[in-house]
Amino acid sequence: MQRRVTPAIAVAALVLLTAGAPAAHGAEYTPGTLTSQDIATAGTGSPYYRIPALTRTTRGTLIAAYDARPSLADLPSNIGVVIRRSTDDGAIWQPQQVVRRDAAPKGNGDPSLLVDRTTGRIFLFYSSTVNQGYFGSATGNDENDPNVQQTDYSYSDDDGLTWTHERITAEIKNPAWGGMFAASGEGIQLRHGAHAGRLVQQYAVRHNGGNYAVSVYSDDHGATWRTGNLVGPGADENKTVELSDGRLMLNSRSAPYRKVAHSSDGGVTYTAFQQDTELPDPANNGSVARFAPNVPASHPRSSWLMFSNTATTSGRSNLTVRISCDNGQNWPVRKTVEAGSAAYSTLTPLGDGTGANPRVGLLWERDDYRHITYSGFDLQWLGGVCAPVTIAPPTSLPAGRTTAVTVRVVSQNDVTLPGGTVSLTLPTGWNAPTVAVPALNPGQGANMTIPVTVPANATAGSVKATATYEVRGRQHSYGDTTLTVTTP
Repeated sequence: MQRRVTPAIAVAALVLLTAGAPAAHGAEYTPGTLTSQDIATAGTGSPYYRIPALTRTTRGTLIAAYDARPSLADLPSNIGVVIRRSTDDGAIWQPQQVVRRDAAPKGNGDPSLLVDRTTGRIFLFYSSTVNQGYFGSATGNDENDPNVQQTDYSYSDDDGLTWTHERITAEIKNPAWGGMFAASGEGIQLRHGAHAGRLVQQYAVRHNGGNYAVSVYSDDHGATWRTGNLVGPGADENKTVELSDGRLMLNSRSAPYRKVAHSSDGGVTYTAFQQDTELPDPANNGSVARFAPNVPASHPRSSWLMFSNTATTSGRSNLTVRISCDNGQNWPVRKTVEAGSAAYSTLTPLGDGTGANPRVGLLWERDDYRHITYSGFDLQWLGGVCAPVTIAPPTSLPAGRTTAVTVRVVSQNDVTLPGGTVSLTLPTGWNAPTVAVPALNPGQGANMTIPVTVPANATAGSVKATATYEVRGRQHSYGDTTLTVTTP
């Protein structure tokens, strides 16, 4: 289908500066640290800012996109999409630029960035509205209907300096659907397998009163776009990531736990949703990305994923970054970025993800939506080695006695891990010593026996136990289980 530039949108948008947003200078990077700076603050240039998106271009420029809002209300509202650029991995941010802002009552918001690594083109997807947003949008795909939520994007061929705007509602939206919007954050380009080069952007869809996820994809560098099959209901803002075996994993916002589905055909169809009980969620937008996107399946880091969300089942707080060593089956590495108020987040690698200490960029909402904050960290800060920990609980632990509990540590890292320790976090009054773990070669595992003493006055029932593996004083990975206490 031939797309058109909508008449109300300039073909080549002149980049404008937003008042009150000068270049931002952050702290210099120090290995093993989390470095953060606010790149947008409510009341500076705009009453409010929300909905972060982040990517790194083929020229190495970081682009952070987000909404400039007159209030905290979602679309429909007179919202504009703005960006900031950094050419030094987030140390200094150039002044804020307006990508698209229309006269009221029109609004544009919920940005998601996607880079074509072959052509260098940067896509910035967002929703455009006049009268209705996601929940009120009419069915149909008339690109001039003010009651239809429109699917637009802007693209840049000069590393984010200027932008051209397009509307693809008629191309990708089934007329039977109501609201449809790009899930904010970052889309992906497949790097491997039969669909290498495919661009994939996730959308949320309102259909017959339910919420669904769907992949919108292009095999011709964005000249045309197609829509896959709906996944759901029970979806919300969602992301996809390419796995080392060629499948895609879809990860959706959902309470009390994230939902996941898998595709074996590049995002056209997906399996039914399953809960991932390792990923608690208060129904908040999160992020999932491949740690080392370009490495082949034979590389030890090909199955490493990283994930961020507010890791709690109630309220938006406890922003946490995790690593999976096995394509998202388990998440043994985790580190808290912010224990207090936080909301949406998006991650992107700051390189190829290889080497001794690769870096990652994180853009997130902080302090009750008062700030859009950029944080940079490395593998050393995250404490990240892939060494999953599992606990093999005995059938029961009698009160007043000592029982052996087996904890297994397996190295999925690509270098030898030095000797470390494993310990158990247990209820107050219980006793379990810290046990030494030998050095582990890549792929090697070790079973450690920990004597656990249960106090005589313990109550019968189930208790949670957490095993923590540490190397050189850093907590590297975790394993949780439930232990059963019995009494005479």
